[in-house]
Amino acid sequence: MRYPKALEKGQTIGFAAPSFGASIEPYKSLFKEALSNFEKMGYKTLLGPNCWKGEGVGISSTPESCGSELTDMYTRDDCDILISVGGGECMCETMDHVDFEKVNNAEPKWYMGYSDNTHFTFLLNTLCDTAAVYGPHASDFGMRPWHKSVGDALEVLSGRKYAESYDKWEIKQLKSADDPYVGYNCTEDSCMKAYVGRDAVSKLELSGRLTGGCIDVLLGLAGTRFDKVTAFTEKYKEDGIIWFLESCDLTPMDLRRGLWRLKNCGWFENAAGFIFGRPMHYGEDFFGVTFESAALDMLSGYGVPIIFDADFGHLPPMMPMVSGSFANIHYDGKLKIDYEFR
Repeated sequence: MRYPKALEKGQTIGFAAPSFGASIEPYKSLFKEALSNFEKMGYKTLLGPNCWKGEGVGISSTPESCGSELTDMYTRDDCDILISVGGGECMCETMDHVDFEKVNNAEPKWYMGYSDNTHFTFLLNTLCDTAAVYGPHASDFGMRPWHKSVGDALEVLSGRKYAESYDKWEIKQLKSADDPYVGYNCTEDSCMKAYVGRDAVSKLELSGRLTGGCIDVLLGLAGTRFDKVTAFTEKYKEDGIIWFLESCDLTPMDLRRGLWRLKNCGWFENAAGFIFGRPMHYGEDFFGVTFESAALDMLSGYGVPIIFDADFGHLPPMMPMVSGSFANIHYDGKLKIDYEFR
């Protein structure tokens, strides 16, 4: 696994929009504020040509333009790390126009984003053997004041090798076009649970190679020409694979069907454990099927640890997950992940 160099003060933070750009409020104001914040902290900023655009279908511009921008921004020498402007809907089409050979031959750099950006964070792992950070988008760095999780993400990009969960989370955001800078509305107490197989446990230790992202995206990649997961999990089978997974649009029944599909694509053959972030449709019940029961029914047969409602995904705050890293995980109602860059 290749690990990028840590970000240092005075270096350049690059921004690209391979999914949505900052073309509407509140994201336009938040992105402007984020750029100002980074520059005040002593960093330089460099924007790709699509960062402010909203011309595409589910992405900032045409798939050709988005793929070209992502390739260029990742491989250029005057950009030290790369943060996605936002999530979106059709970054899958961007992937058709990313030059992965060029990306693979370039000096690795940190790329950070989540949701639709799973298309790149995950494929950096499985196609390029390169680590990435599943973490906040550029607009989150424009909130006033920063939530601790946003600072934690920057610290990981700057060389910190651990992440910890938080006490409370947001189920309903207050951010709007009229009030773009408001921070996370963290009103809900942490609610993590853990199992080994079907047995509930109050604490556990787990180690393995971390990869994953938004299940909605992973289901779209499965079985395509971009699906090199079997080779990746075989390469790291001695480590074991810890899958971190979260969902955006899926219902509990969608999750059940999706996990069945990935299981039958062979993705989970060398699984050492699973960590589920809080789903966007948190608390939904579909004919008696919940997100938790769907996952347990599909995955408990592996007999490995399964953690639910961890701090990452579409309901903030989110721990910065270093996708591709070896991870040592401690759970005791809270979650701590120590990353080993090996």
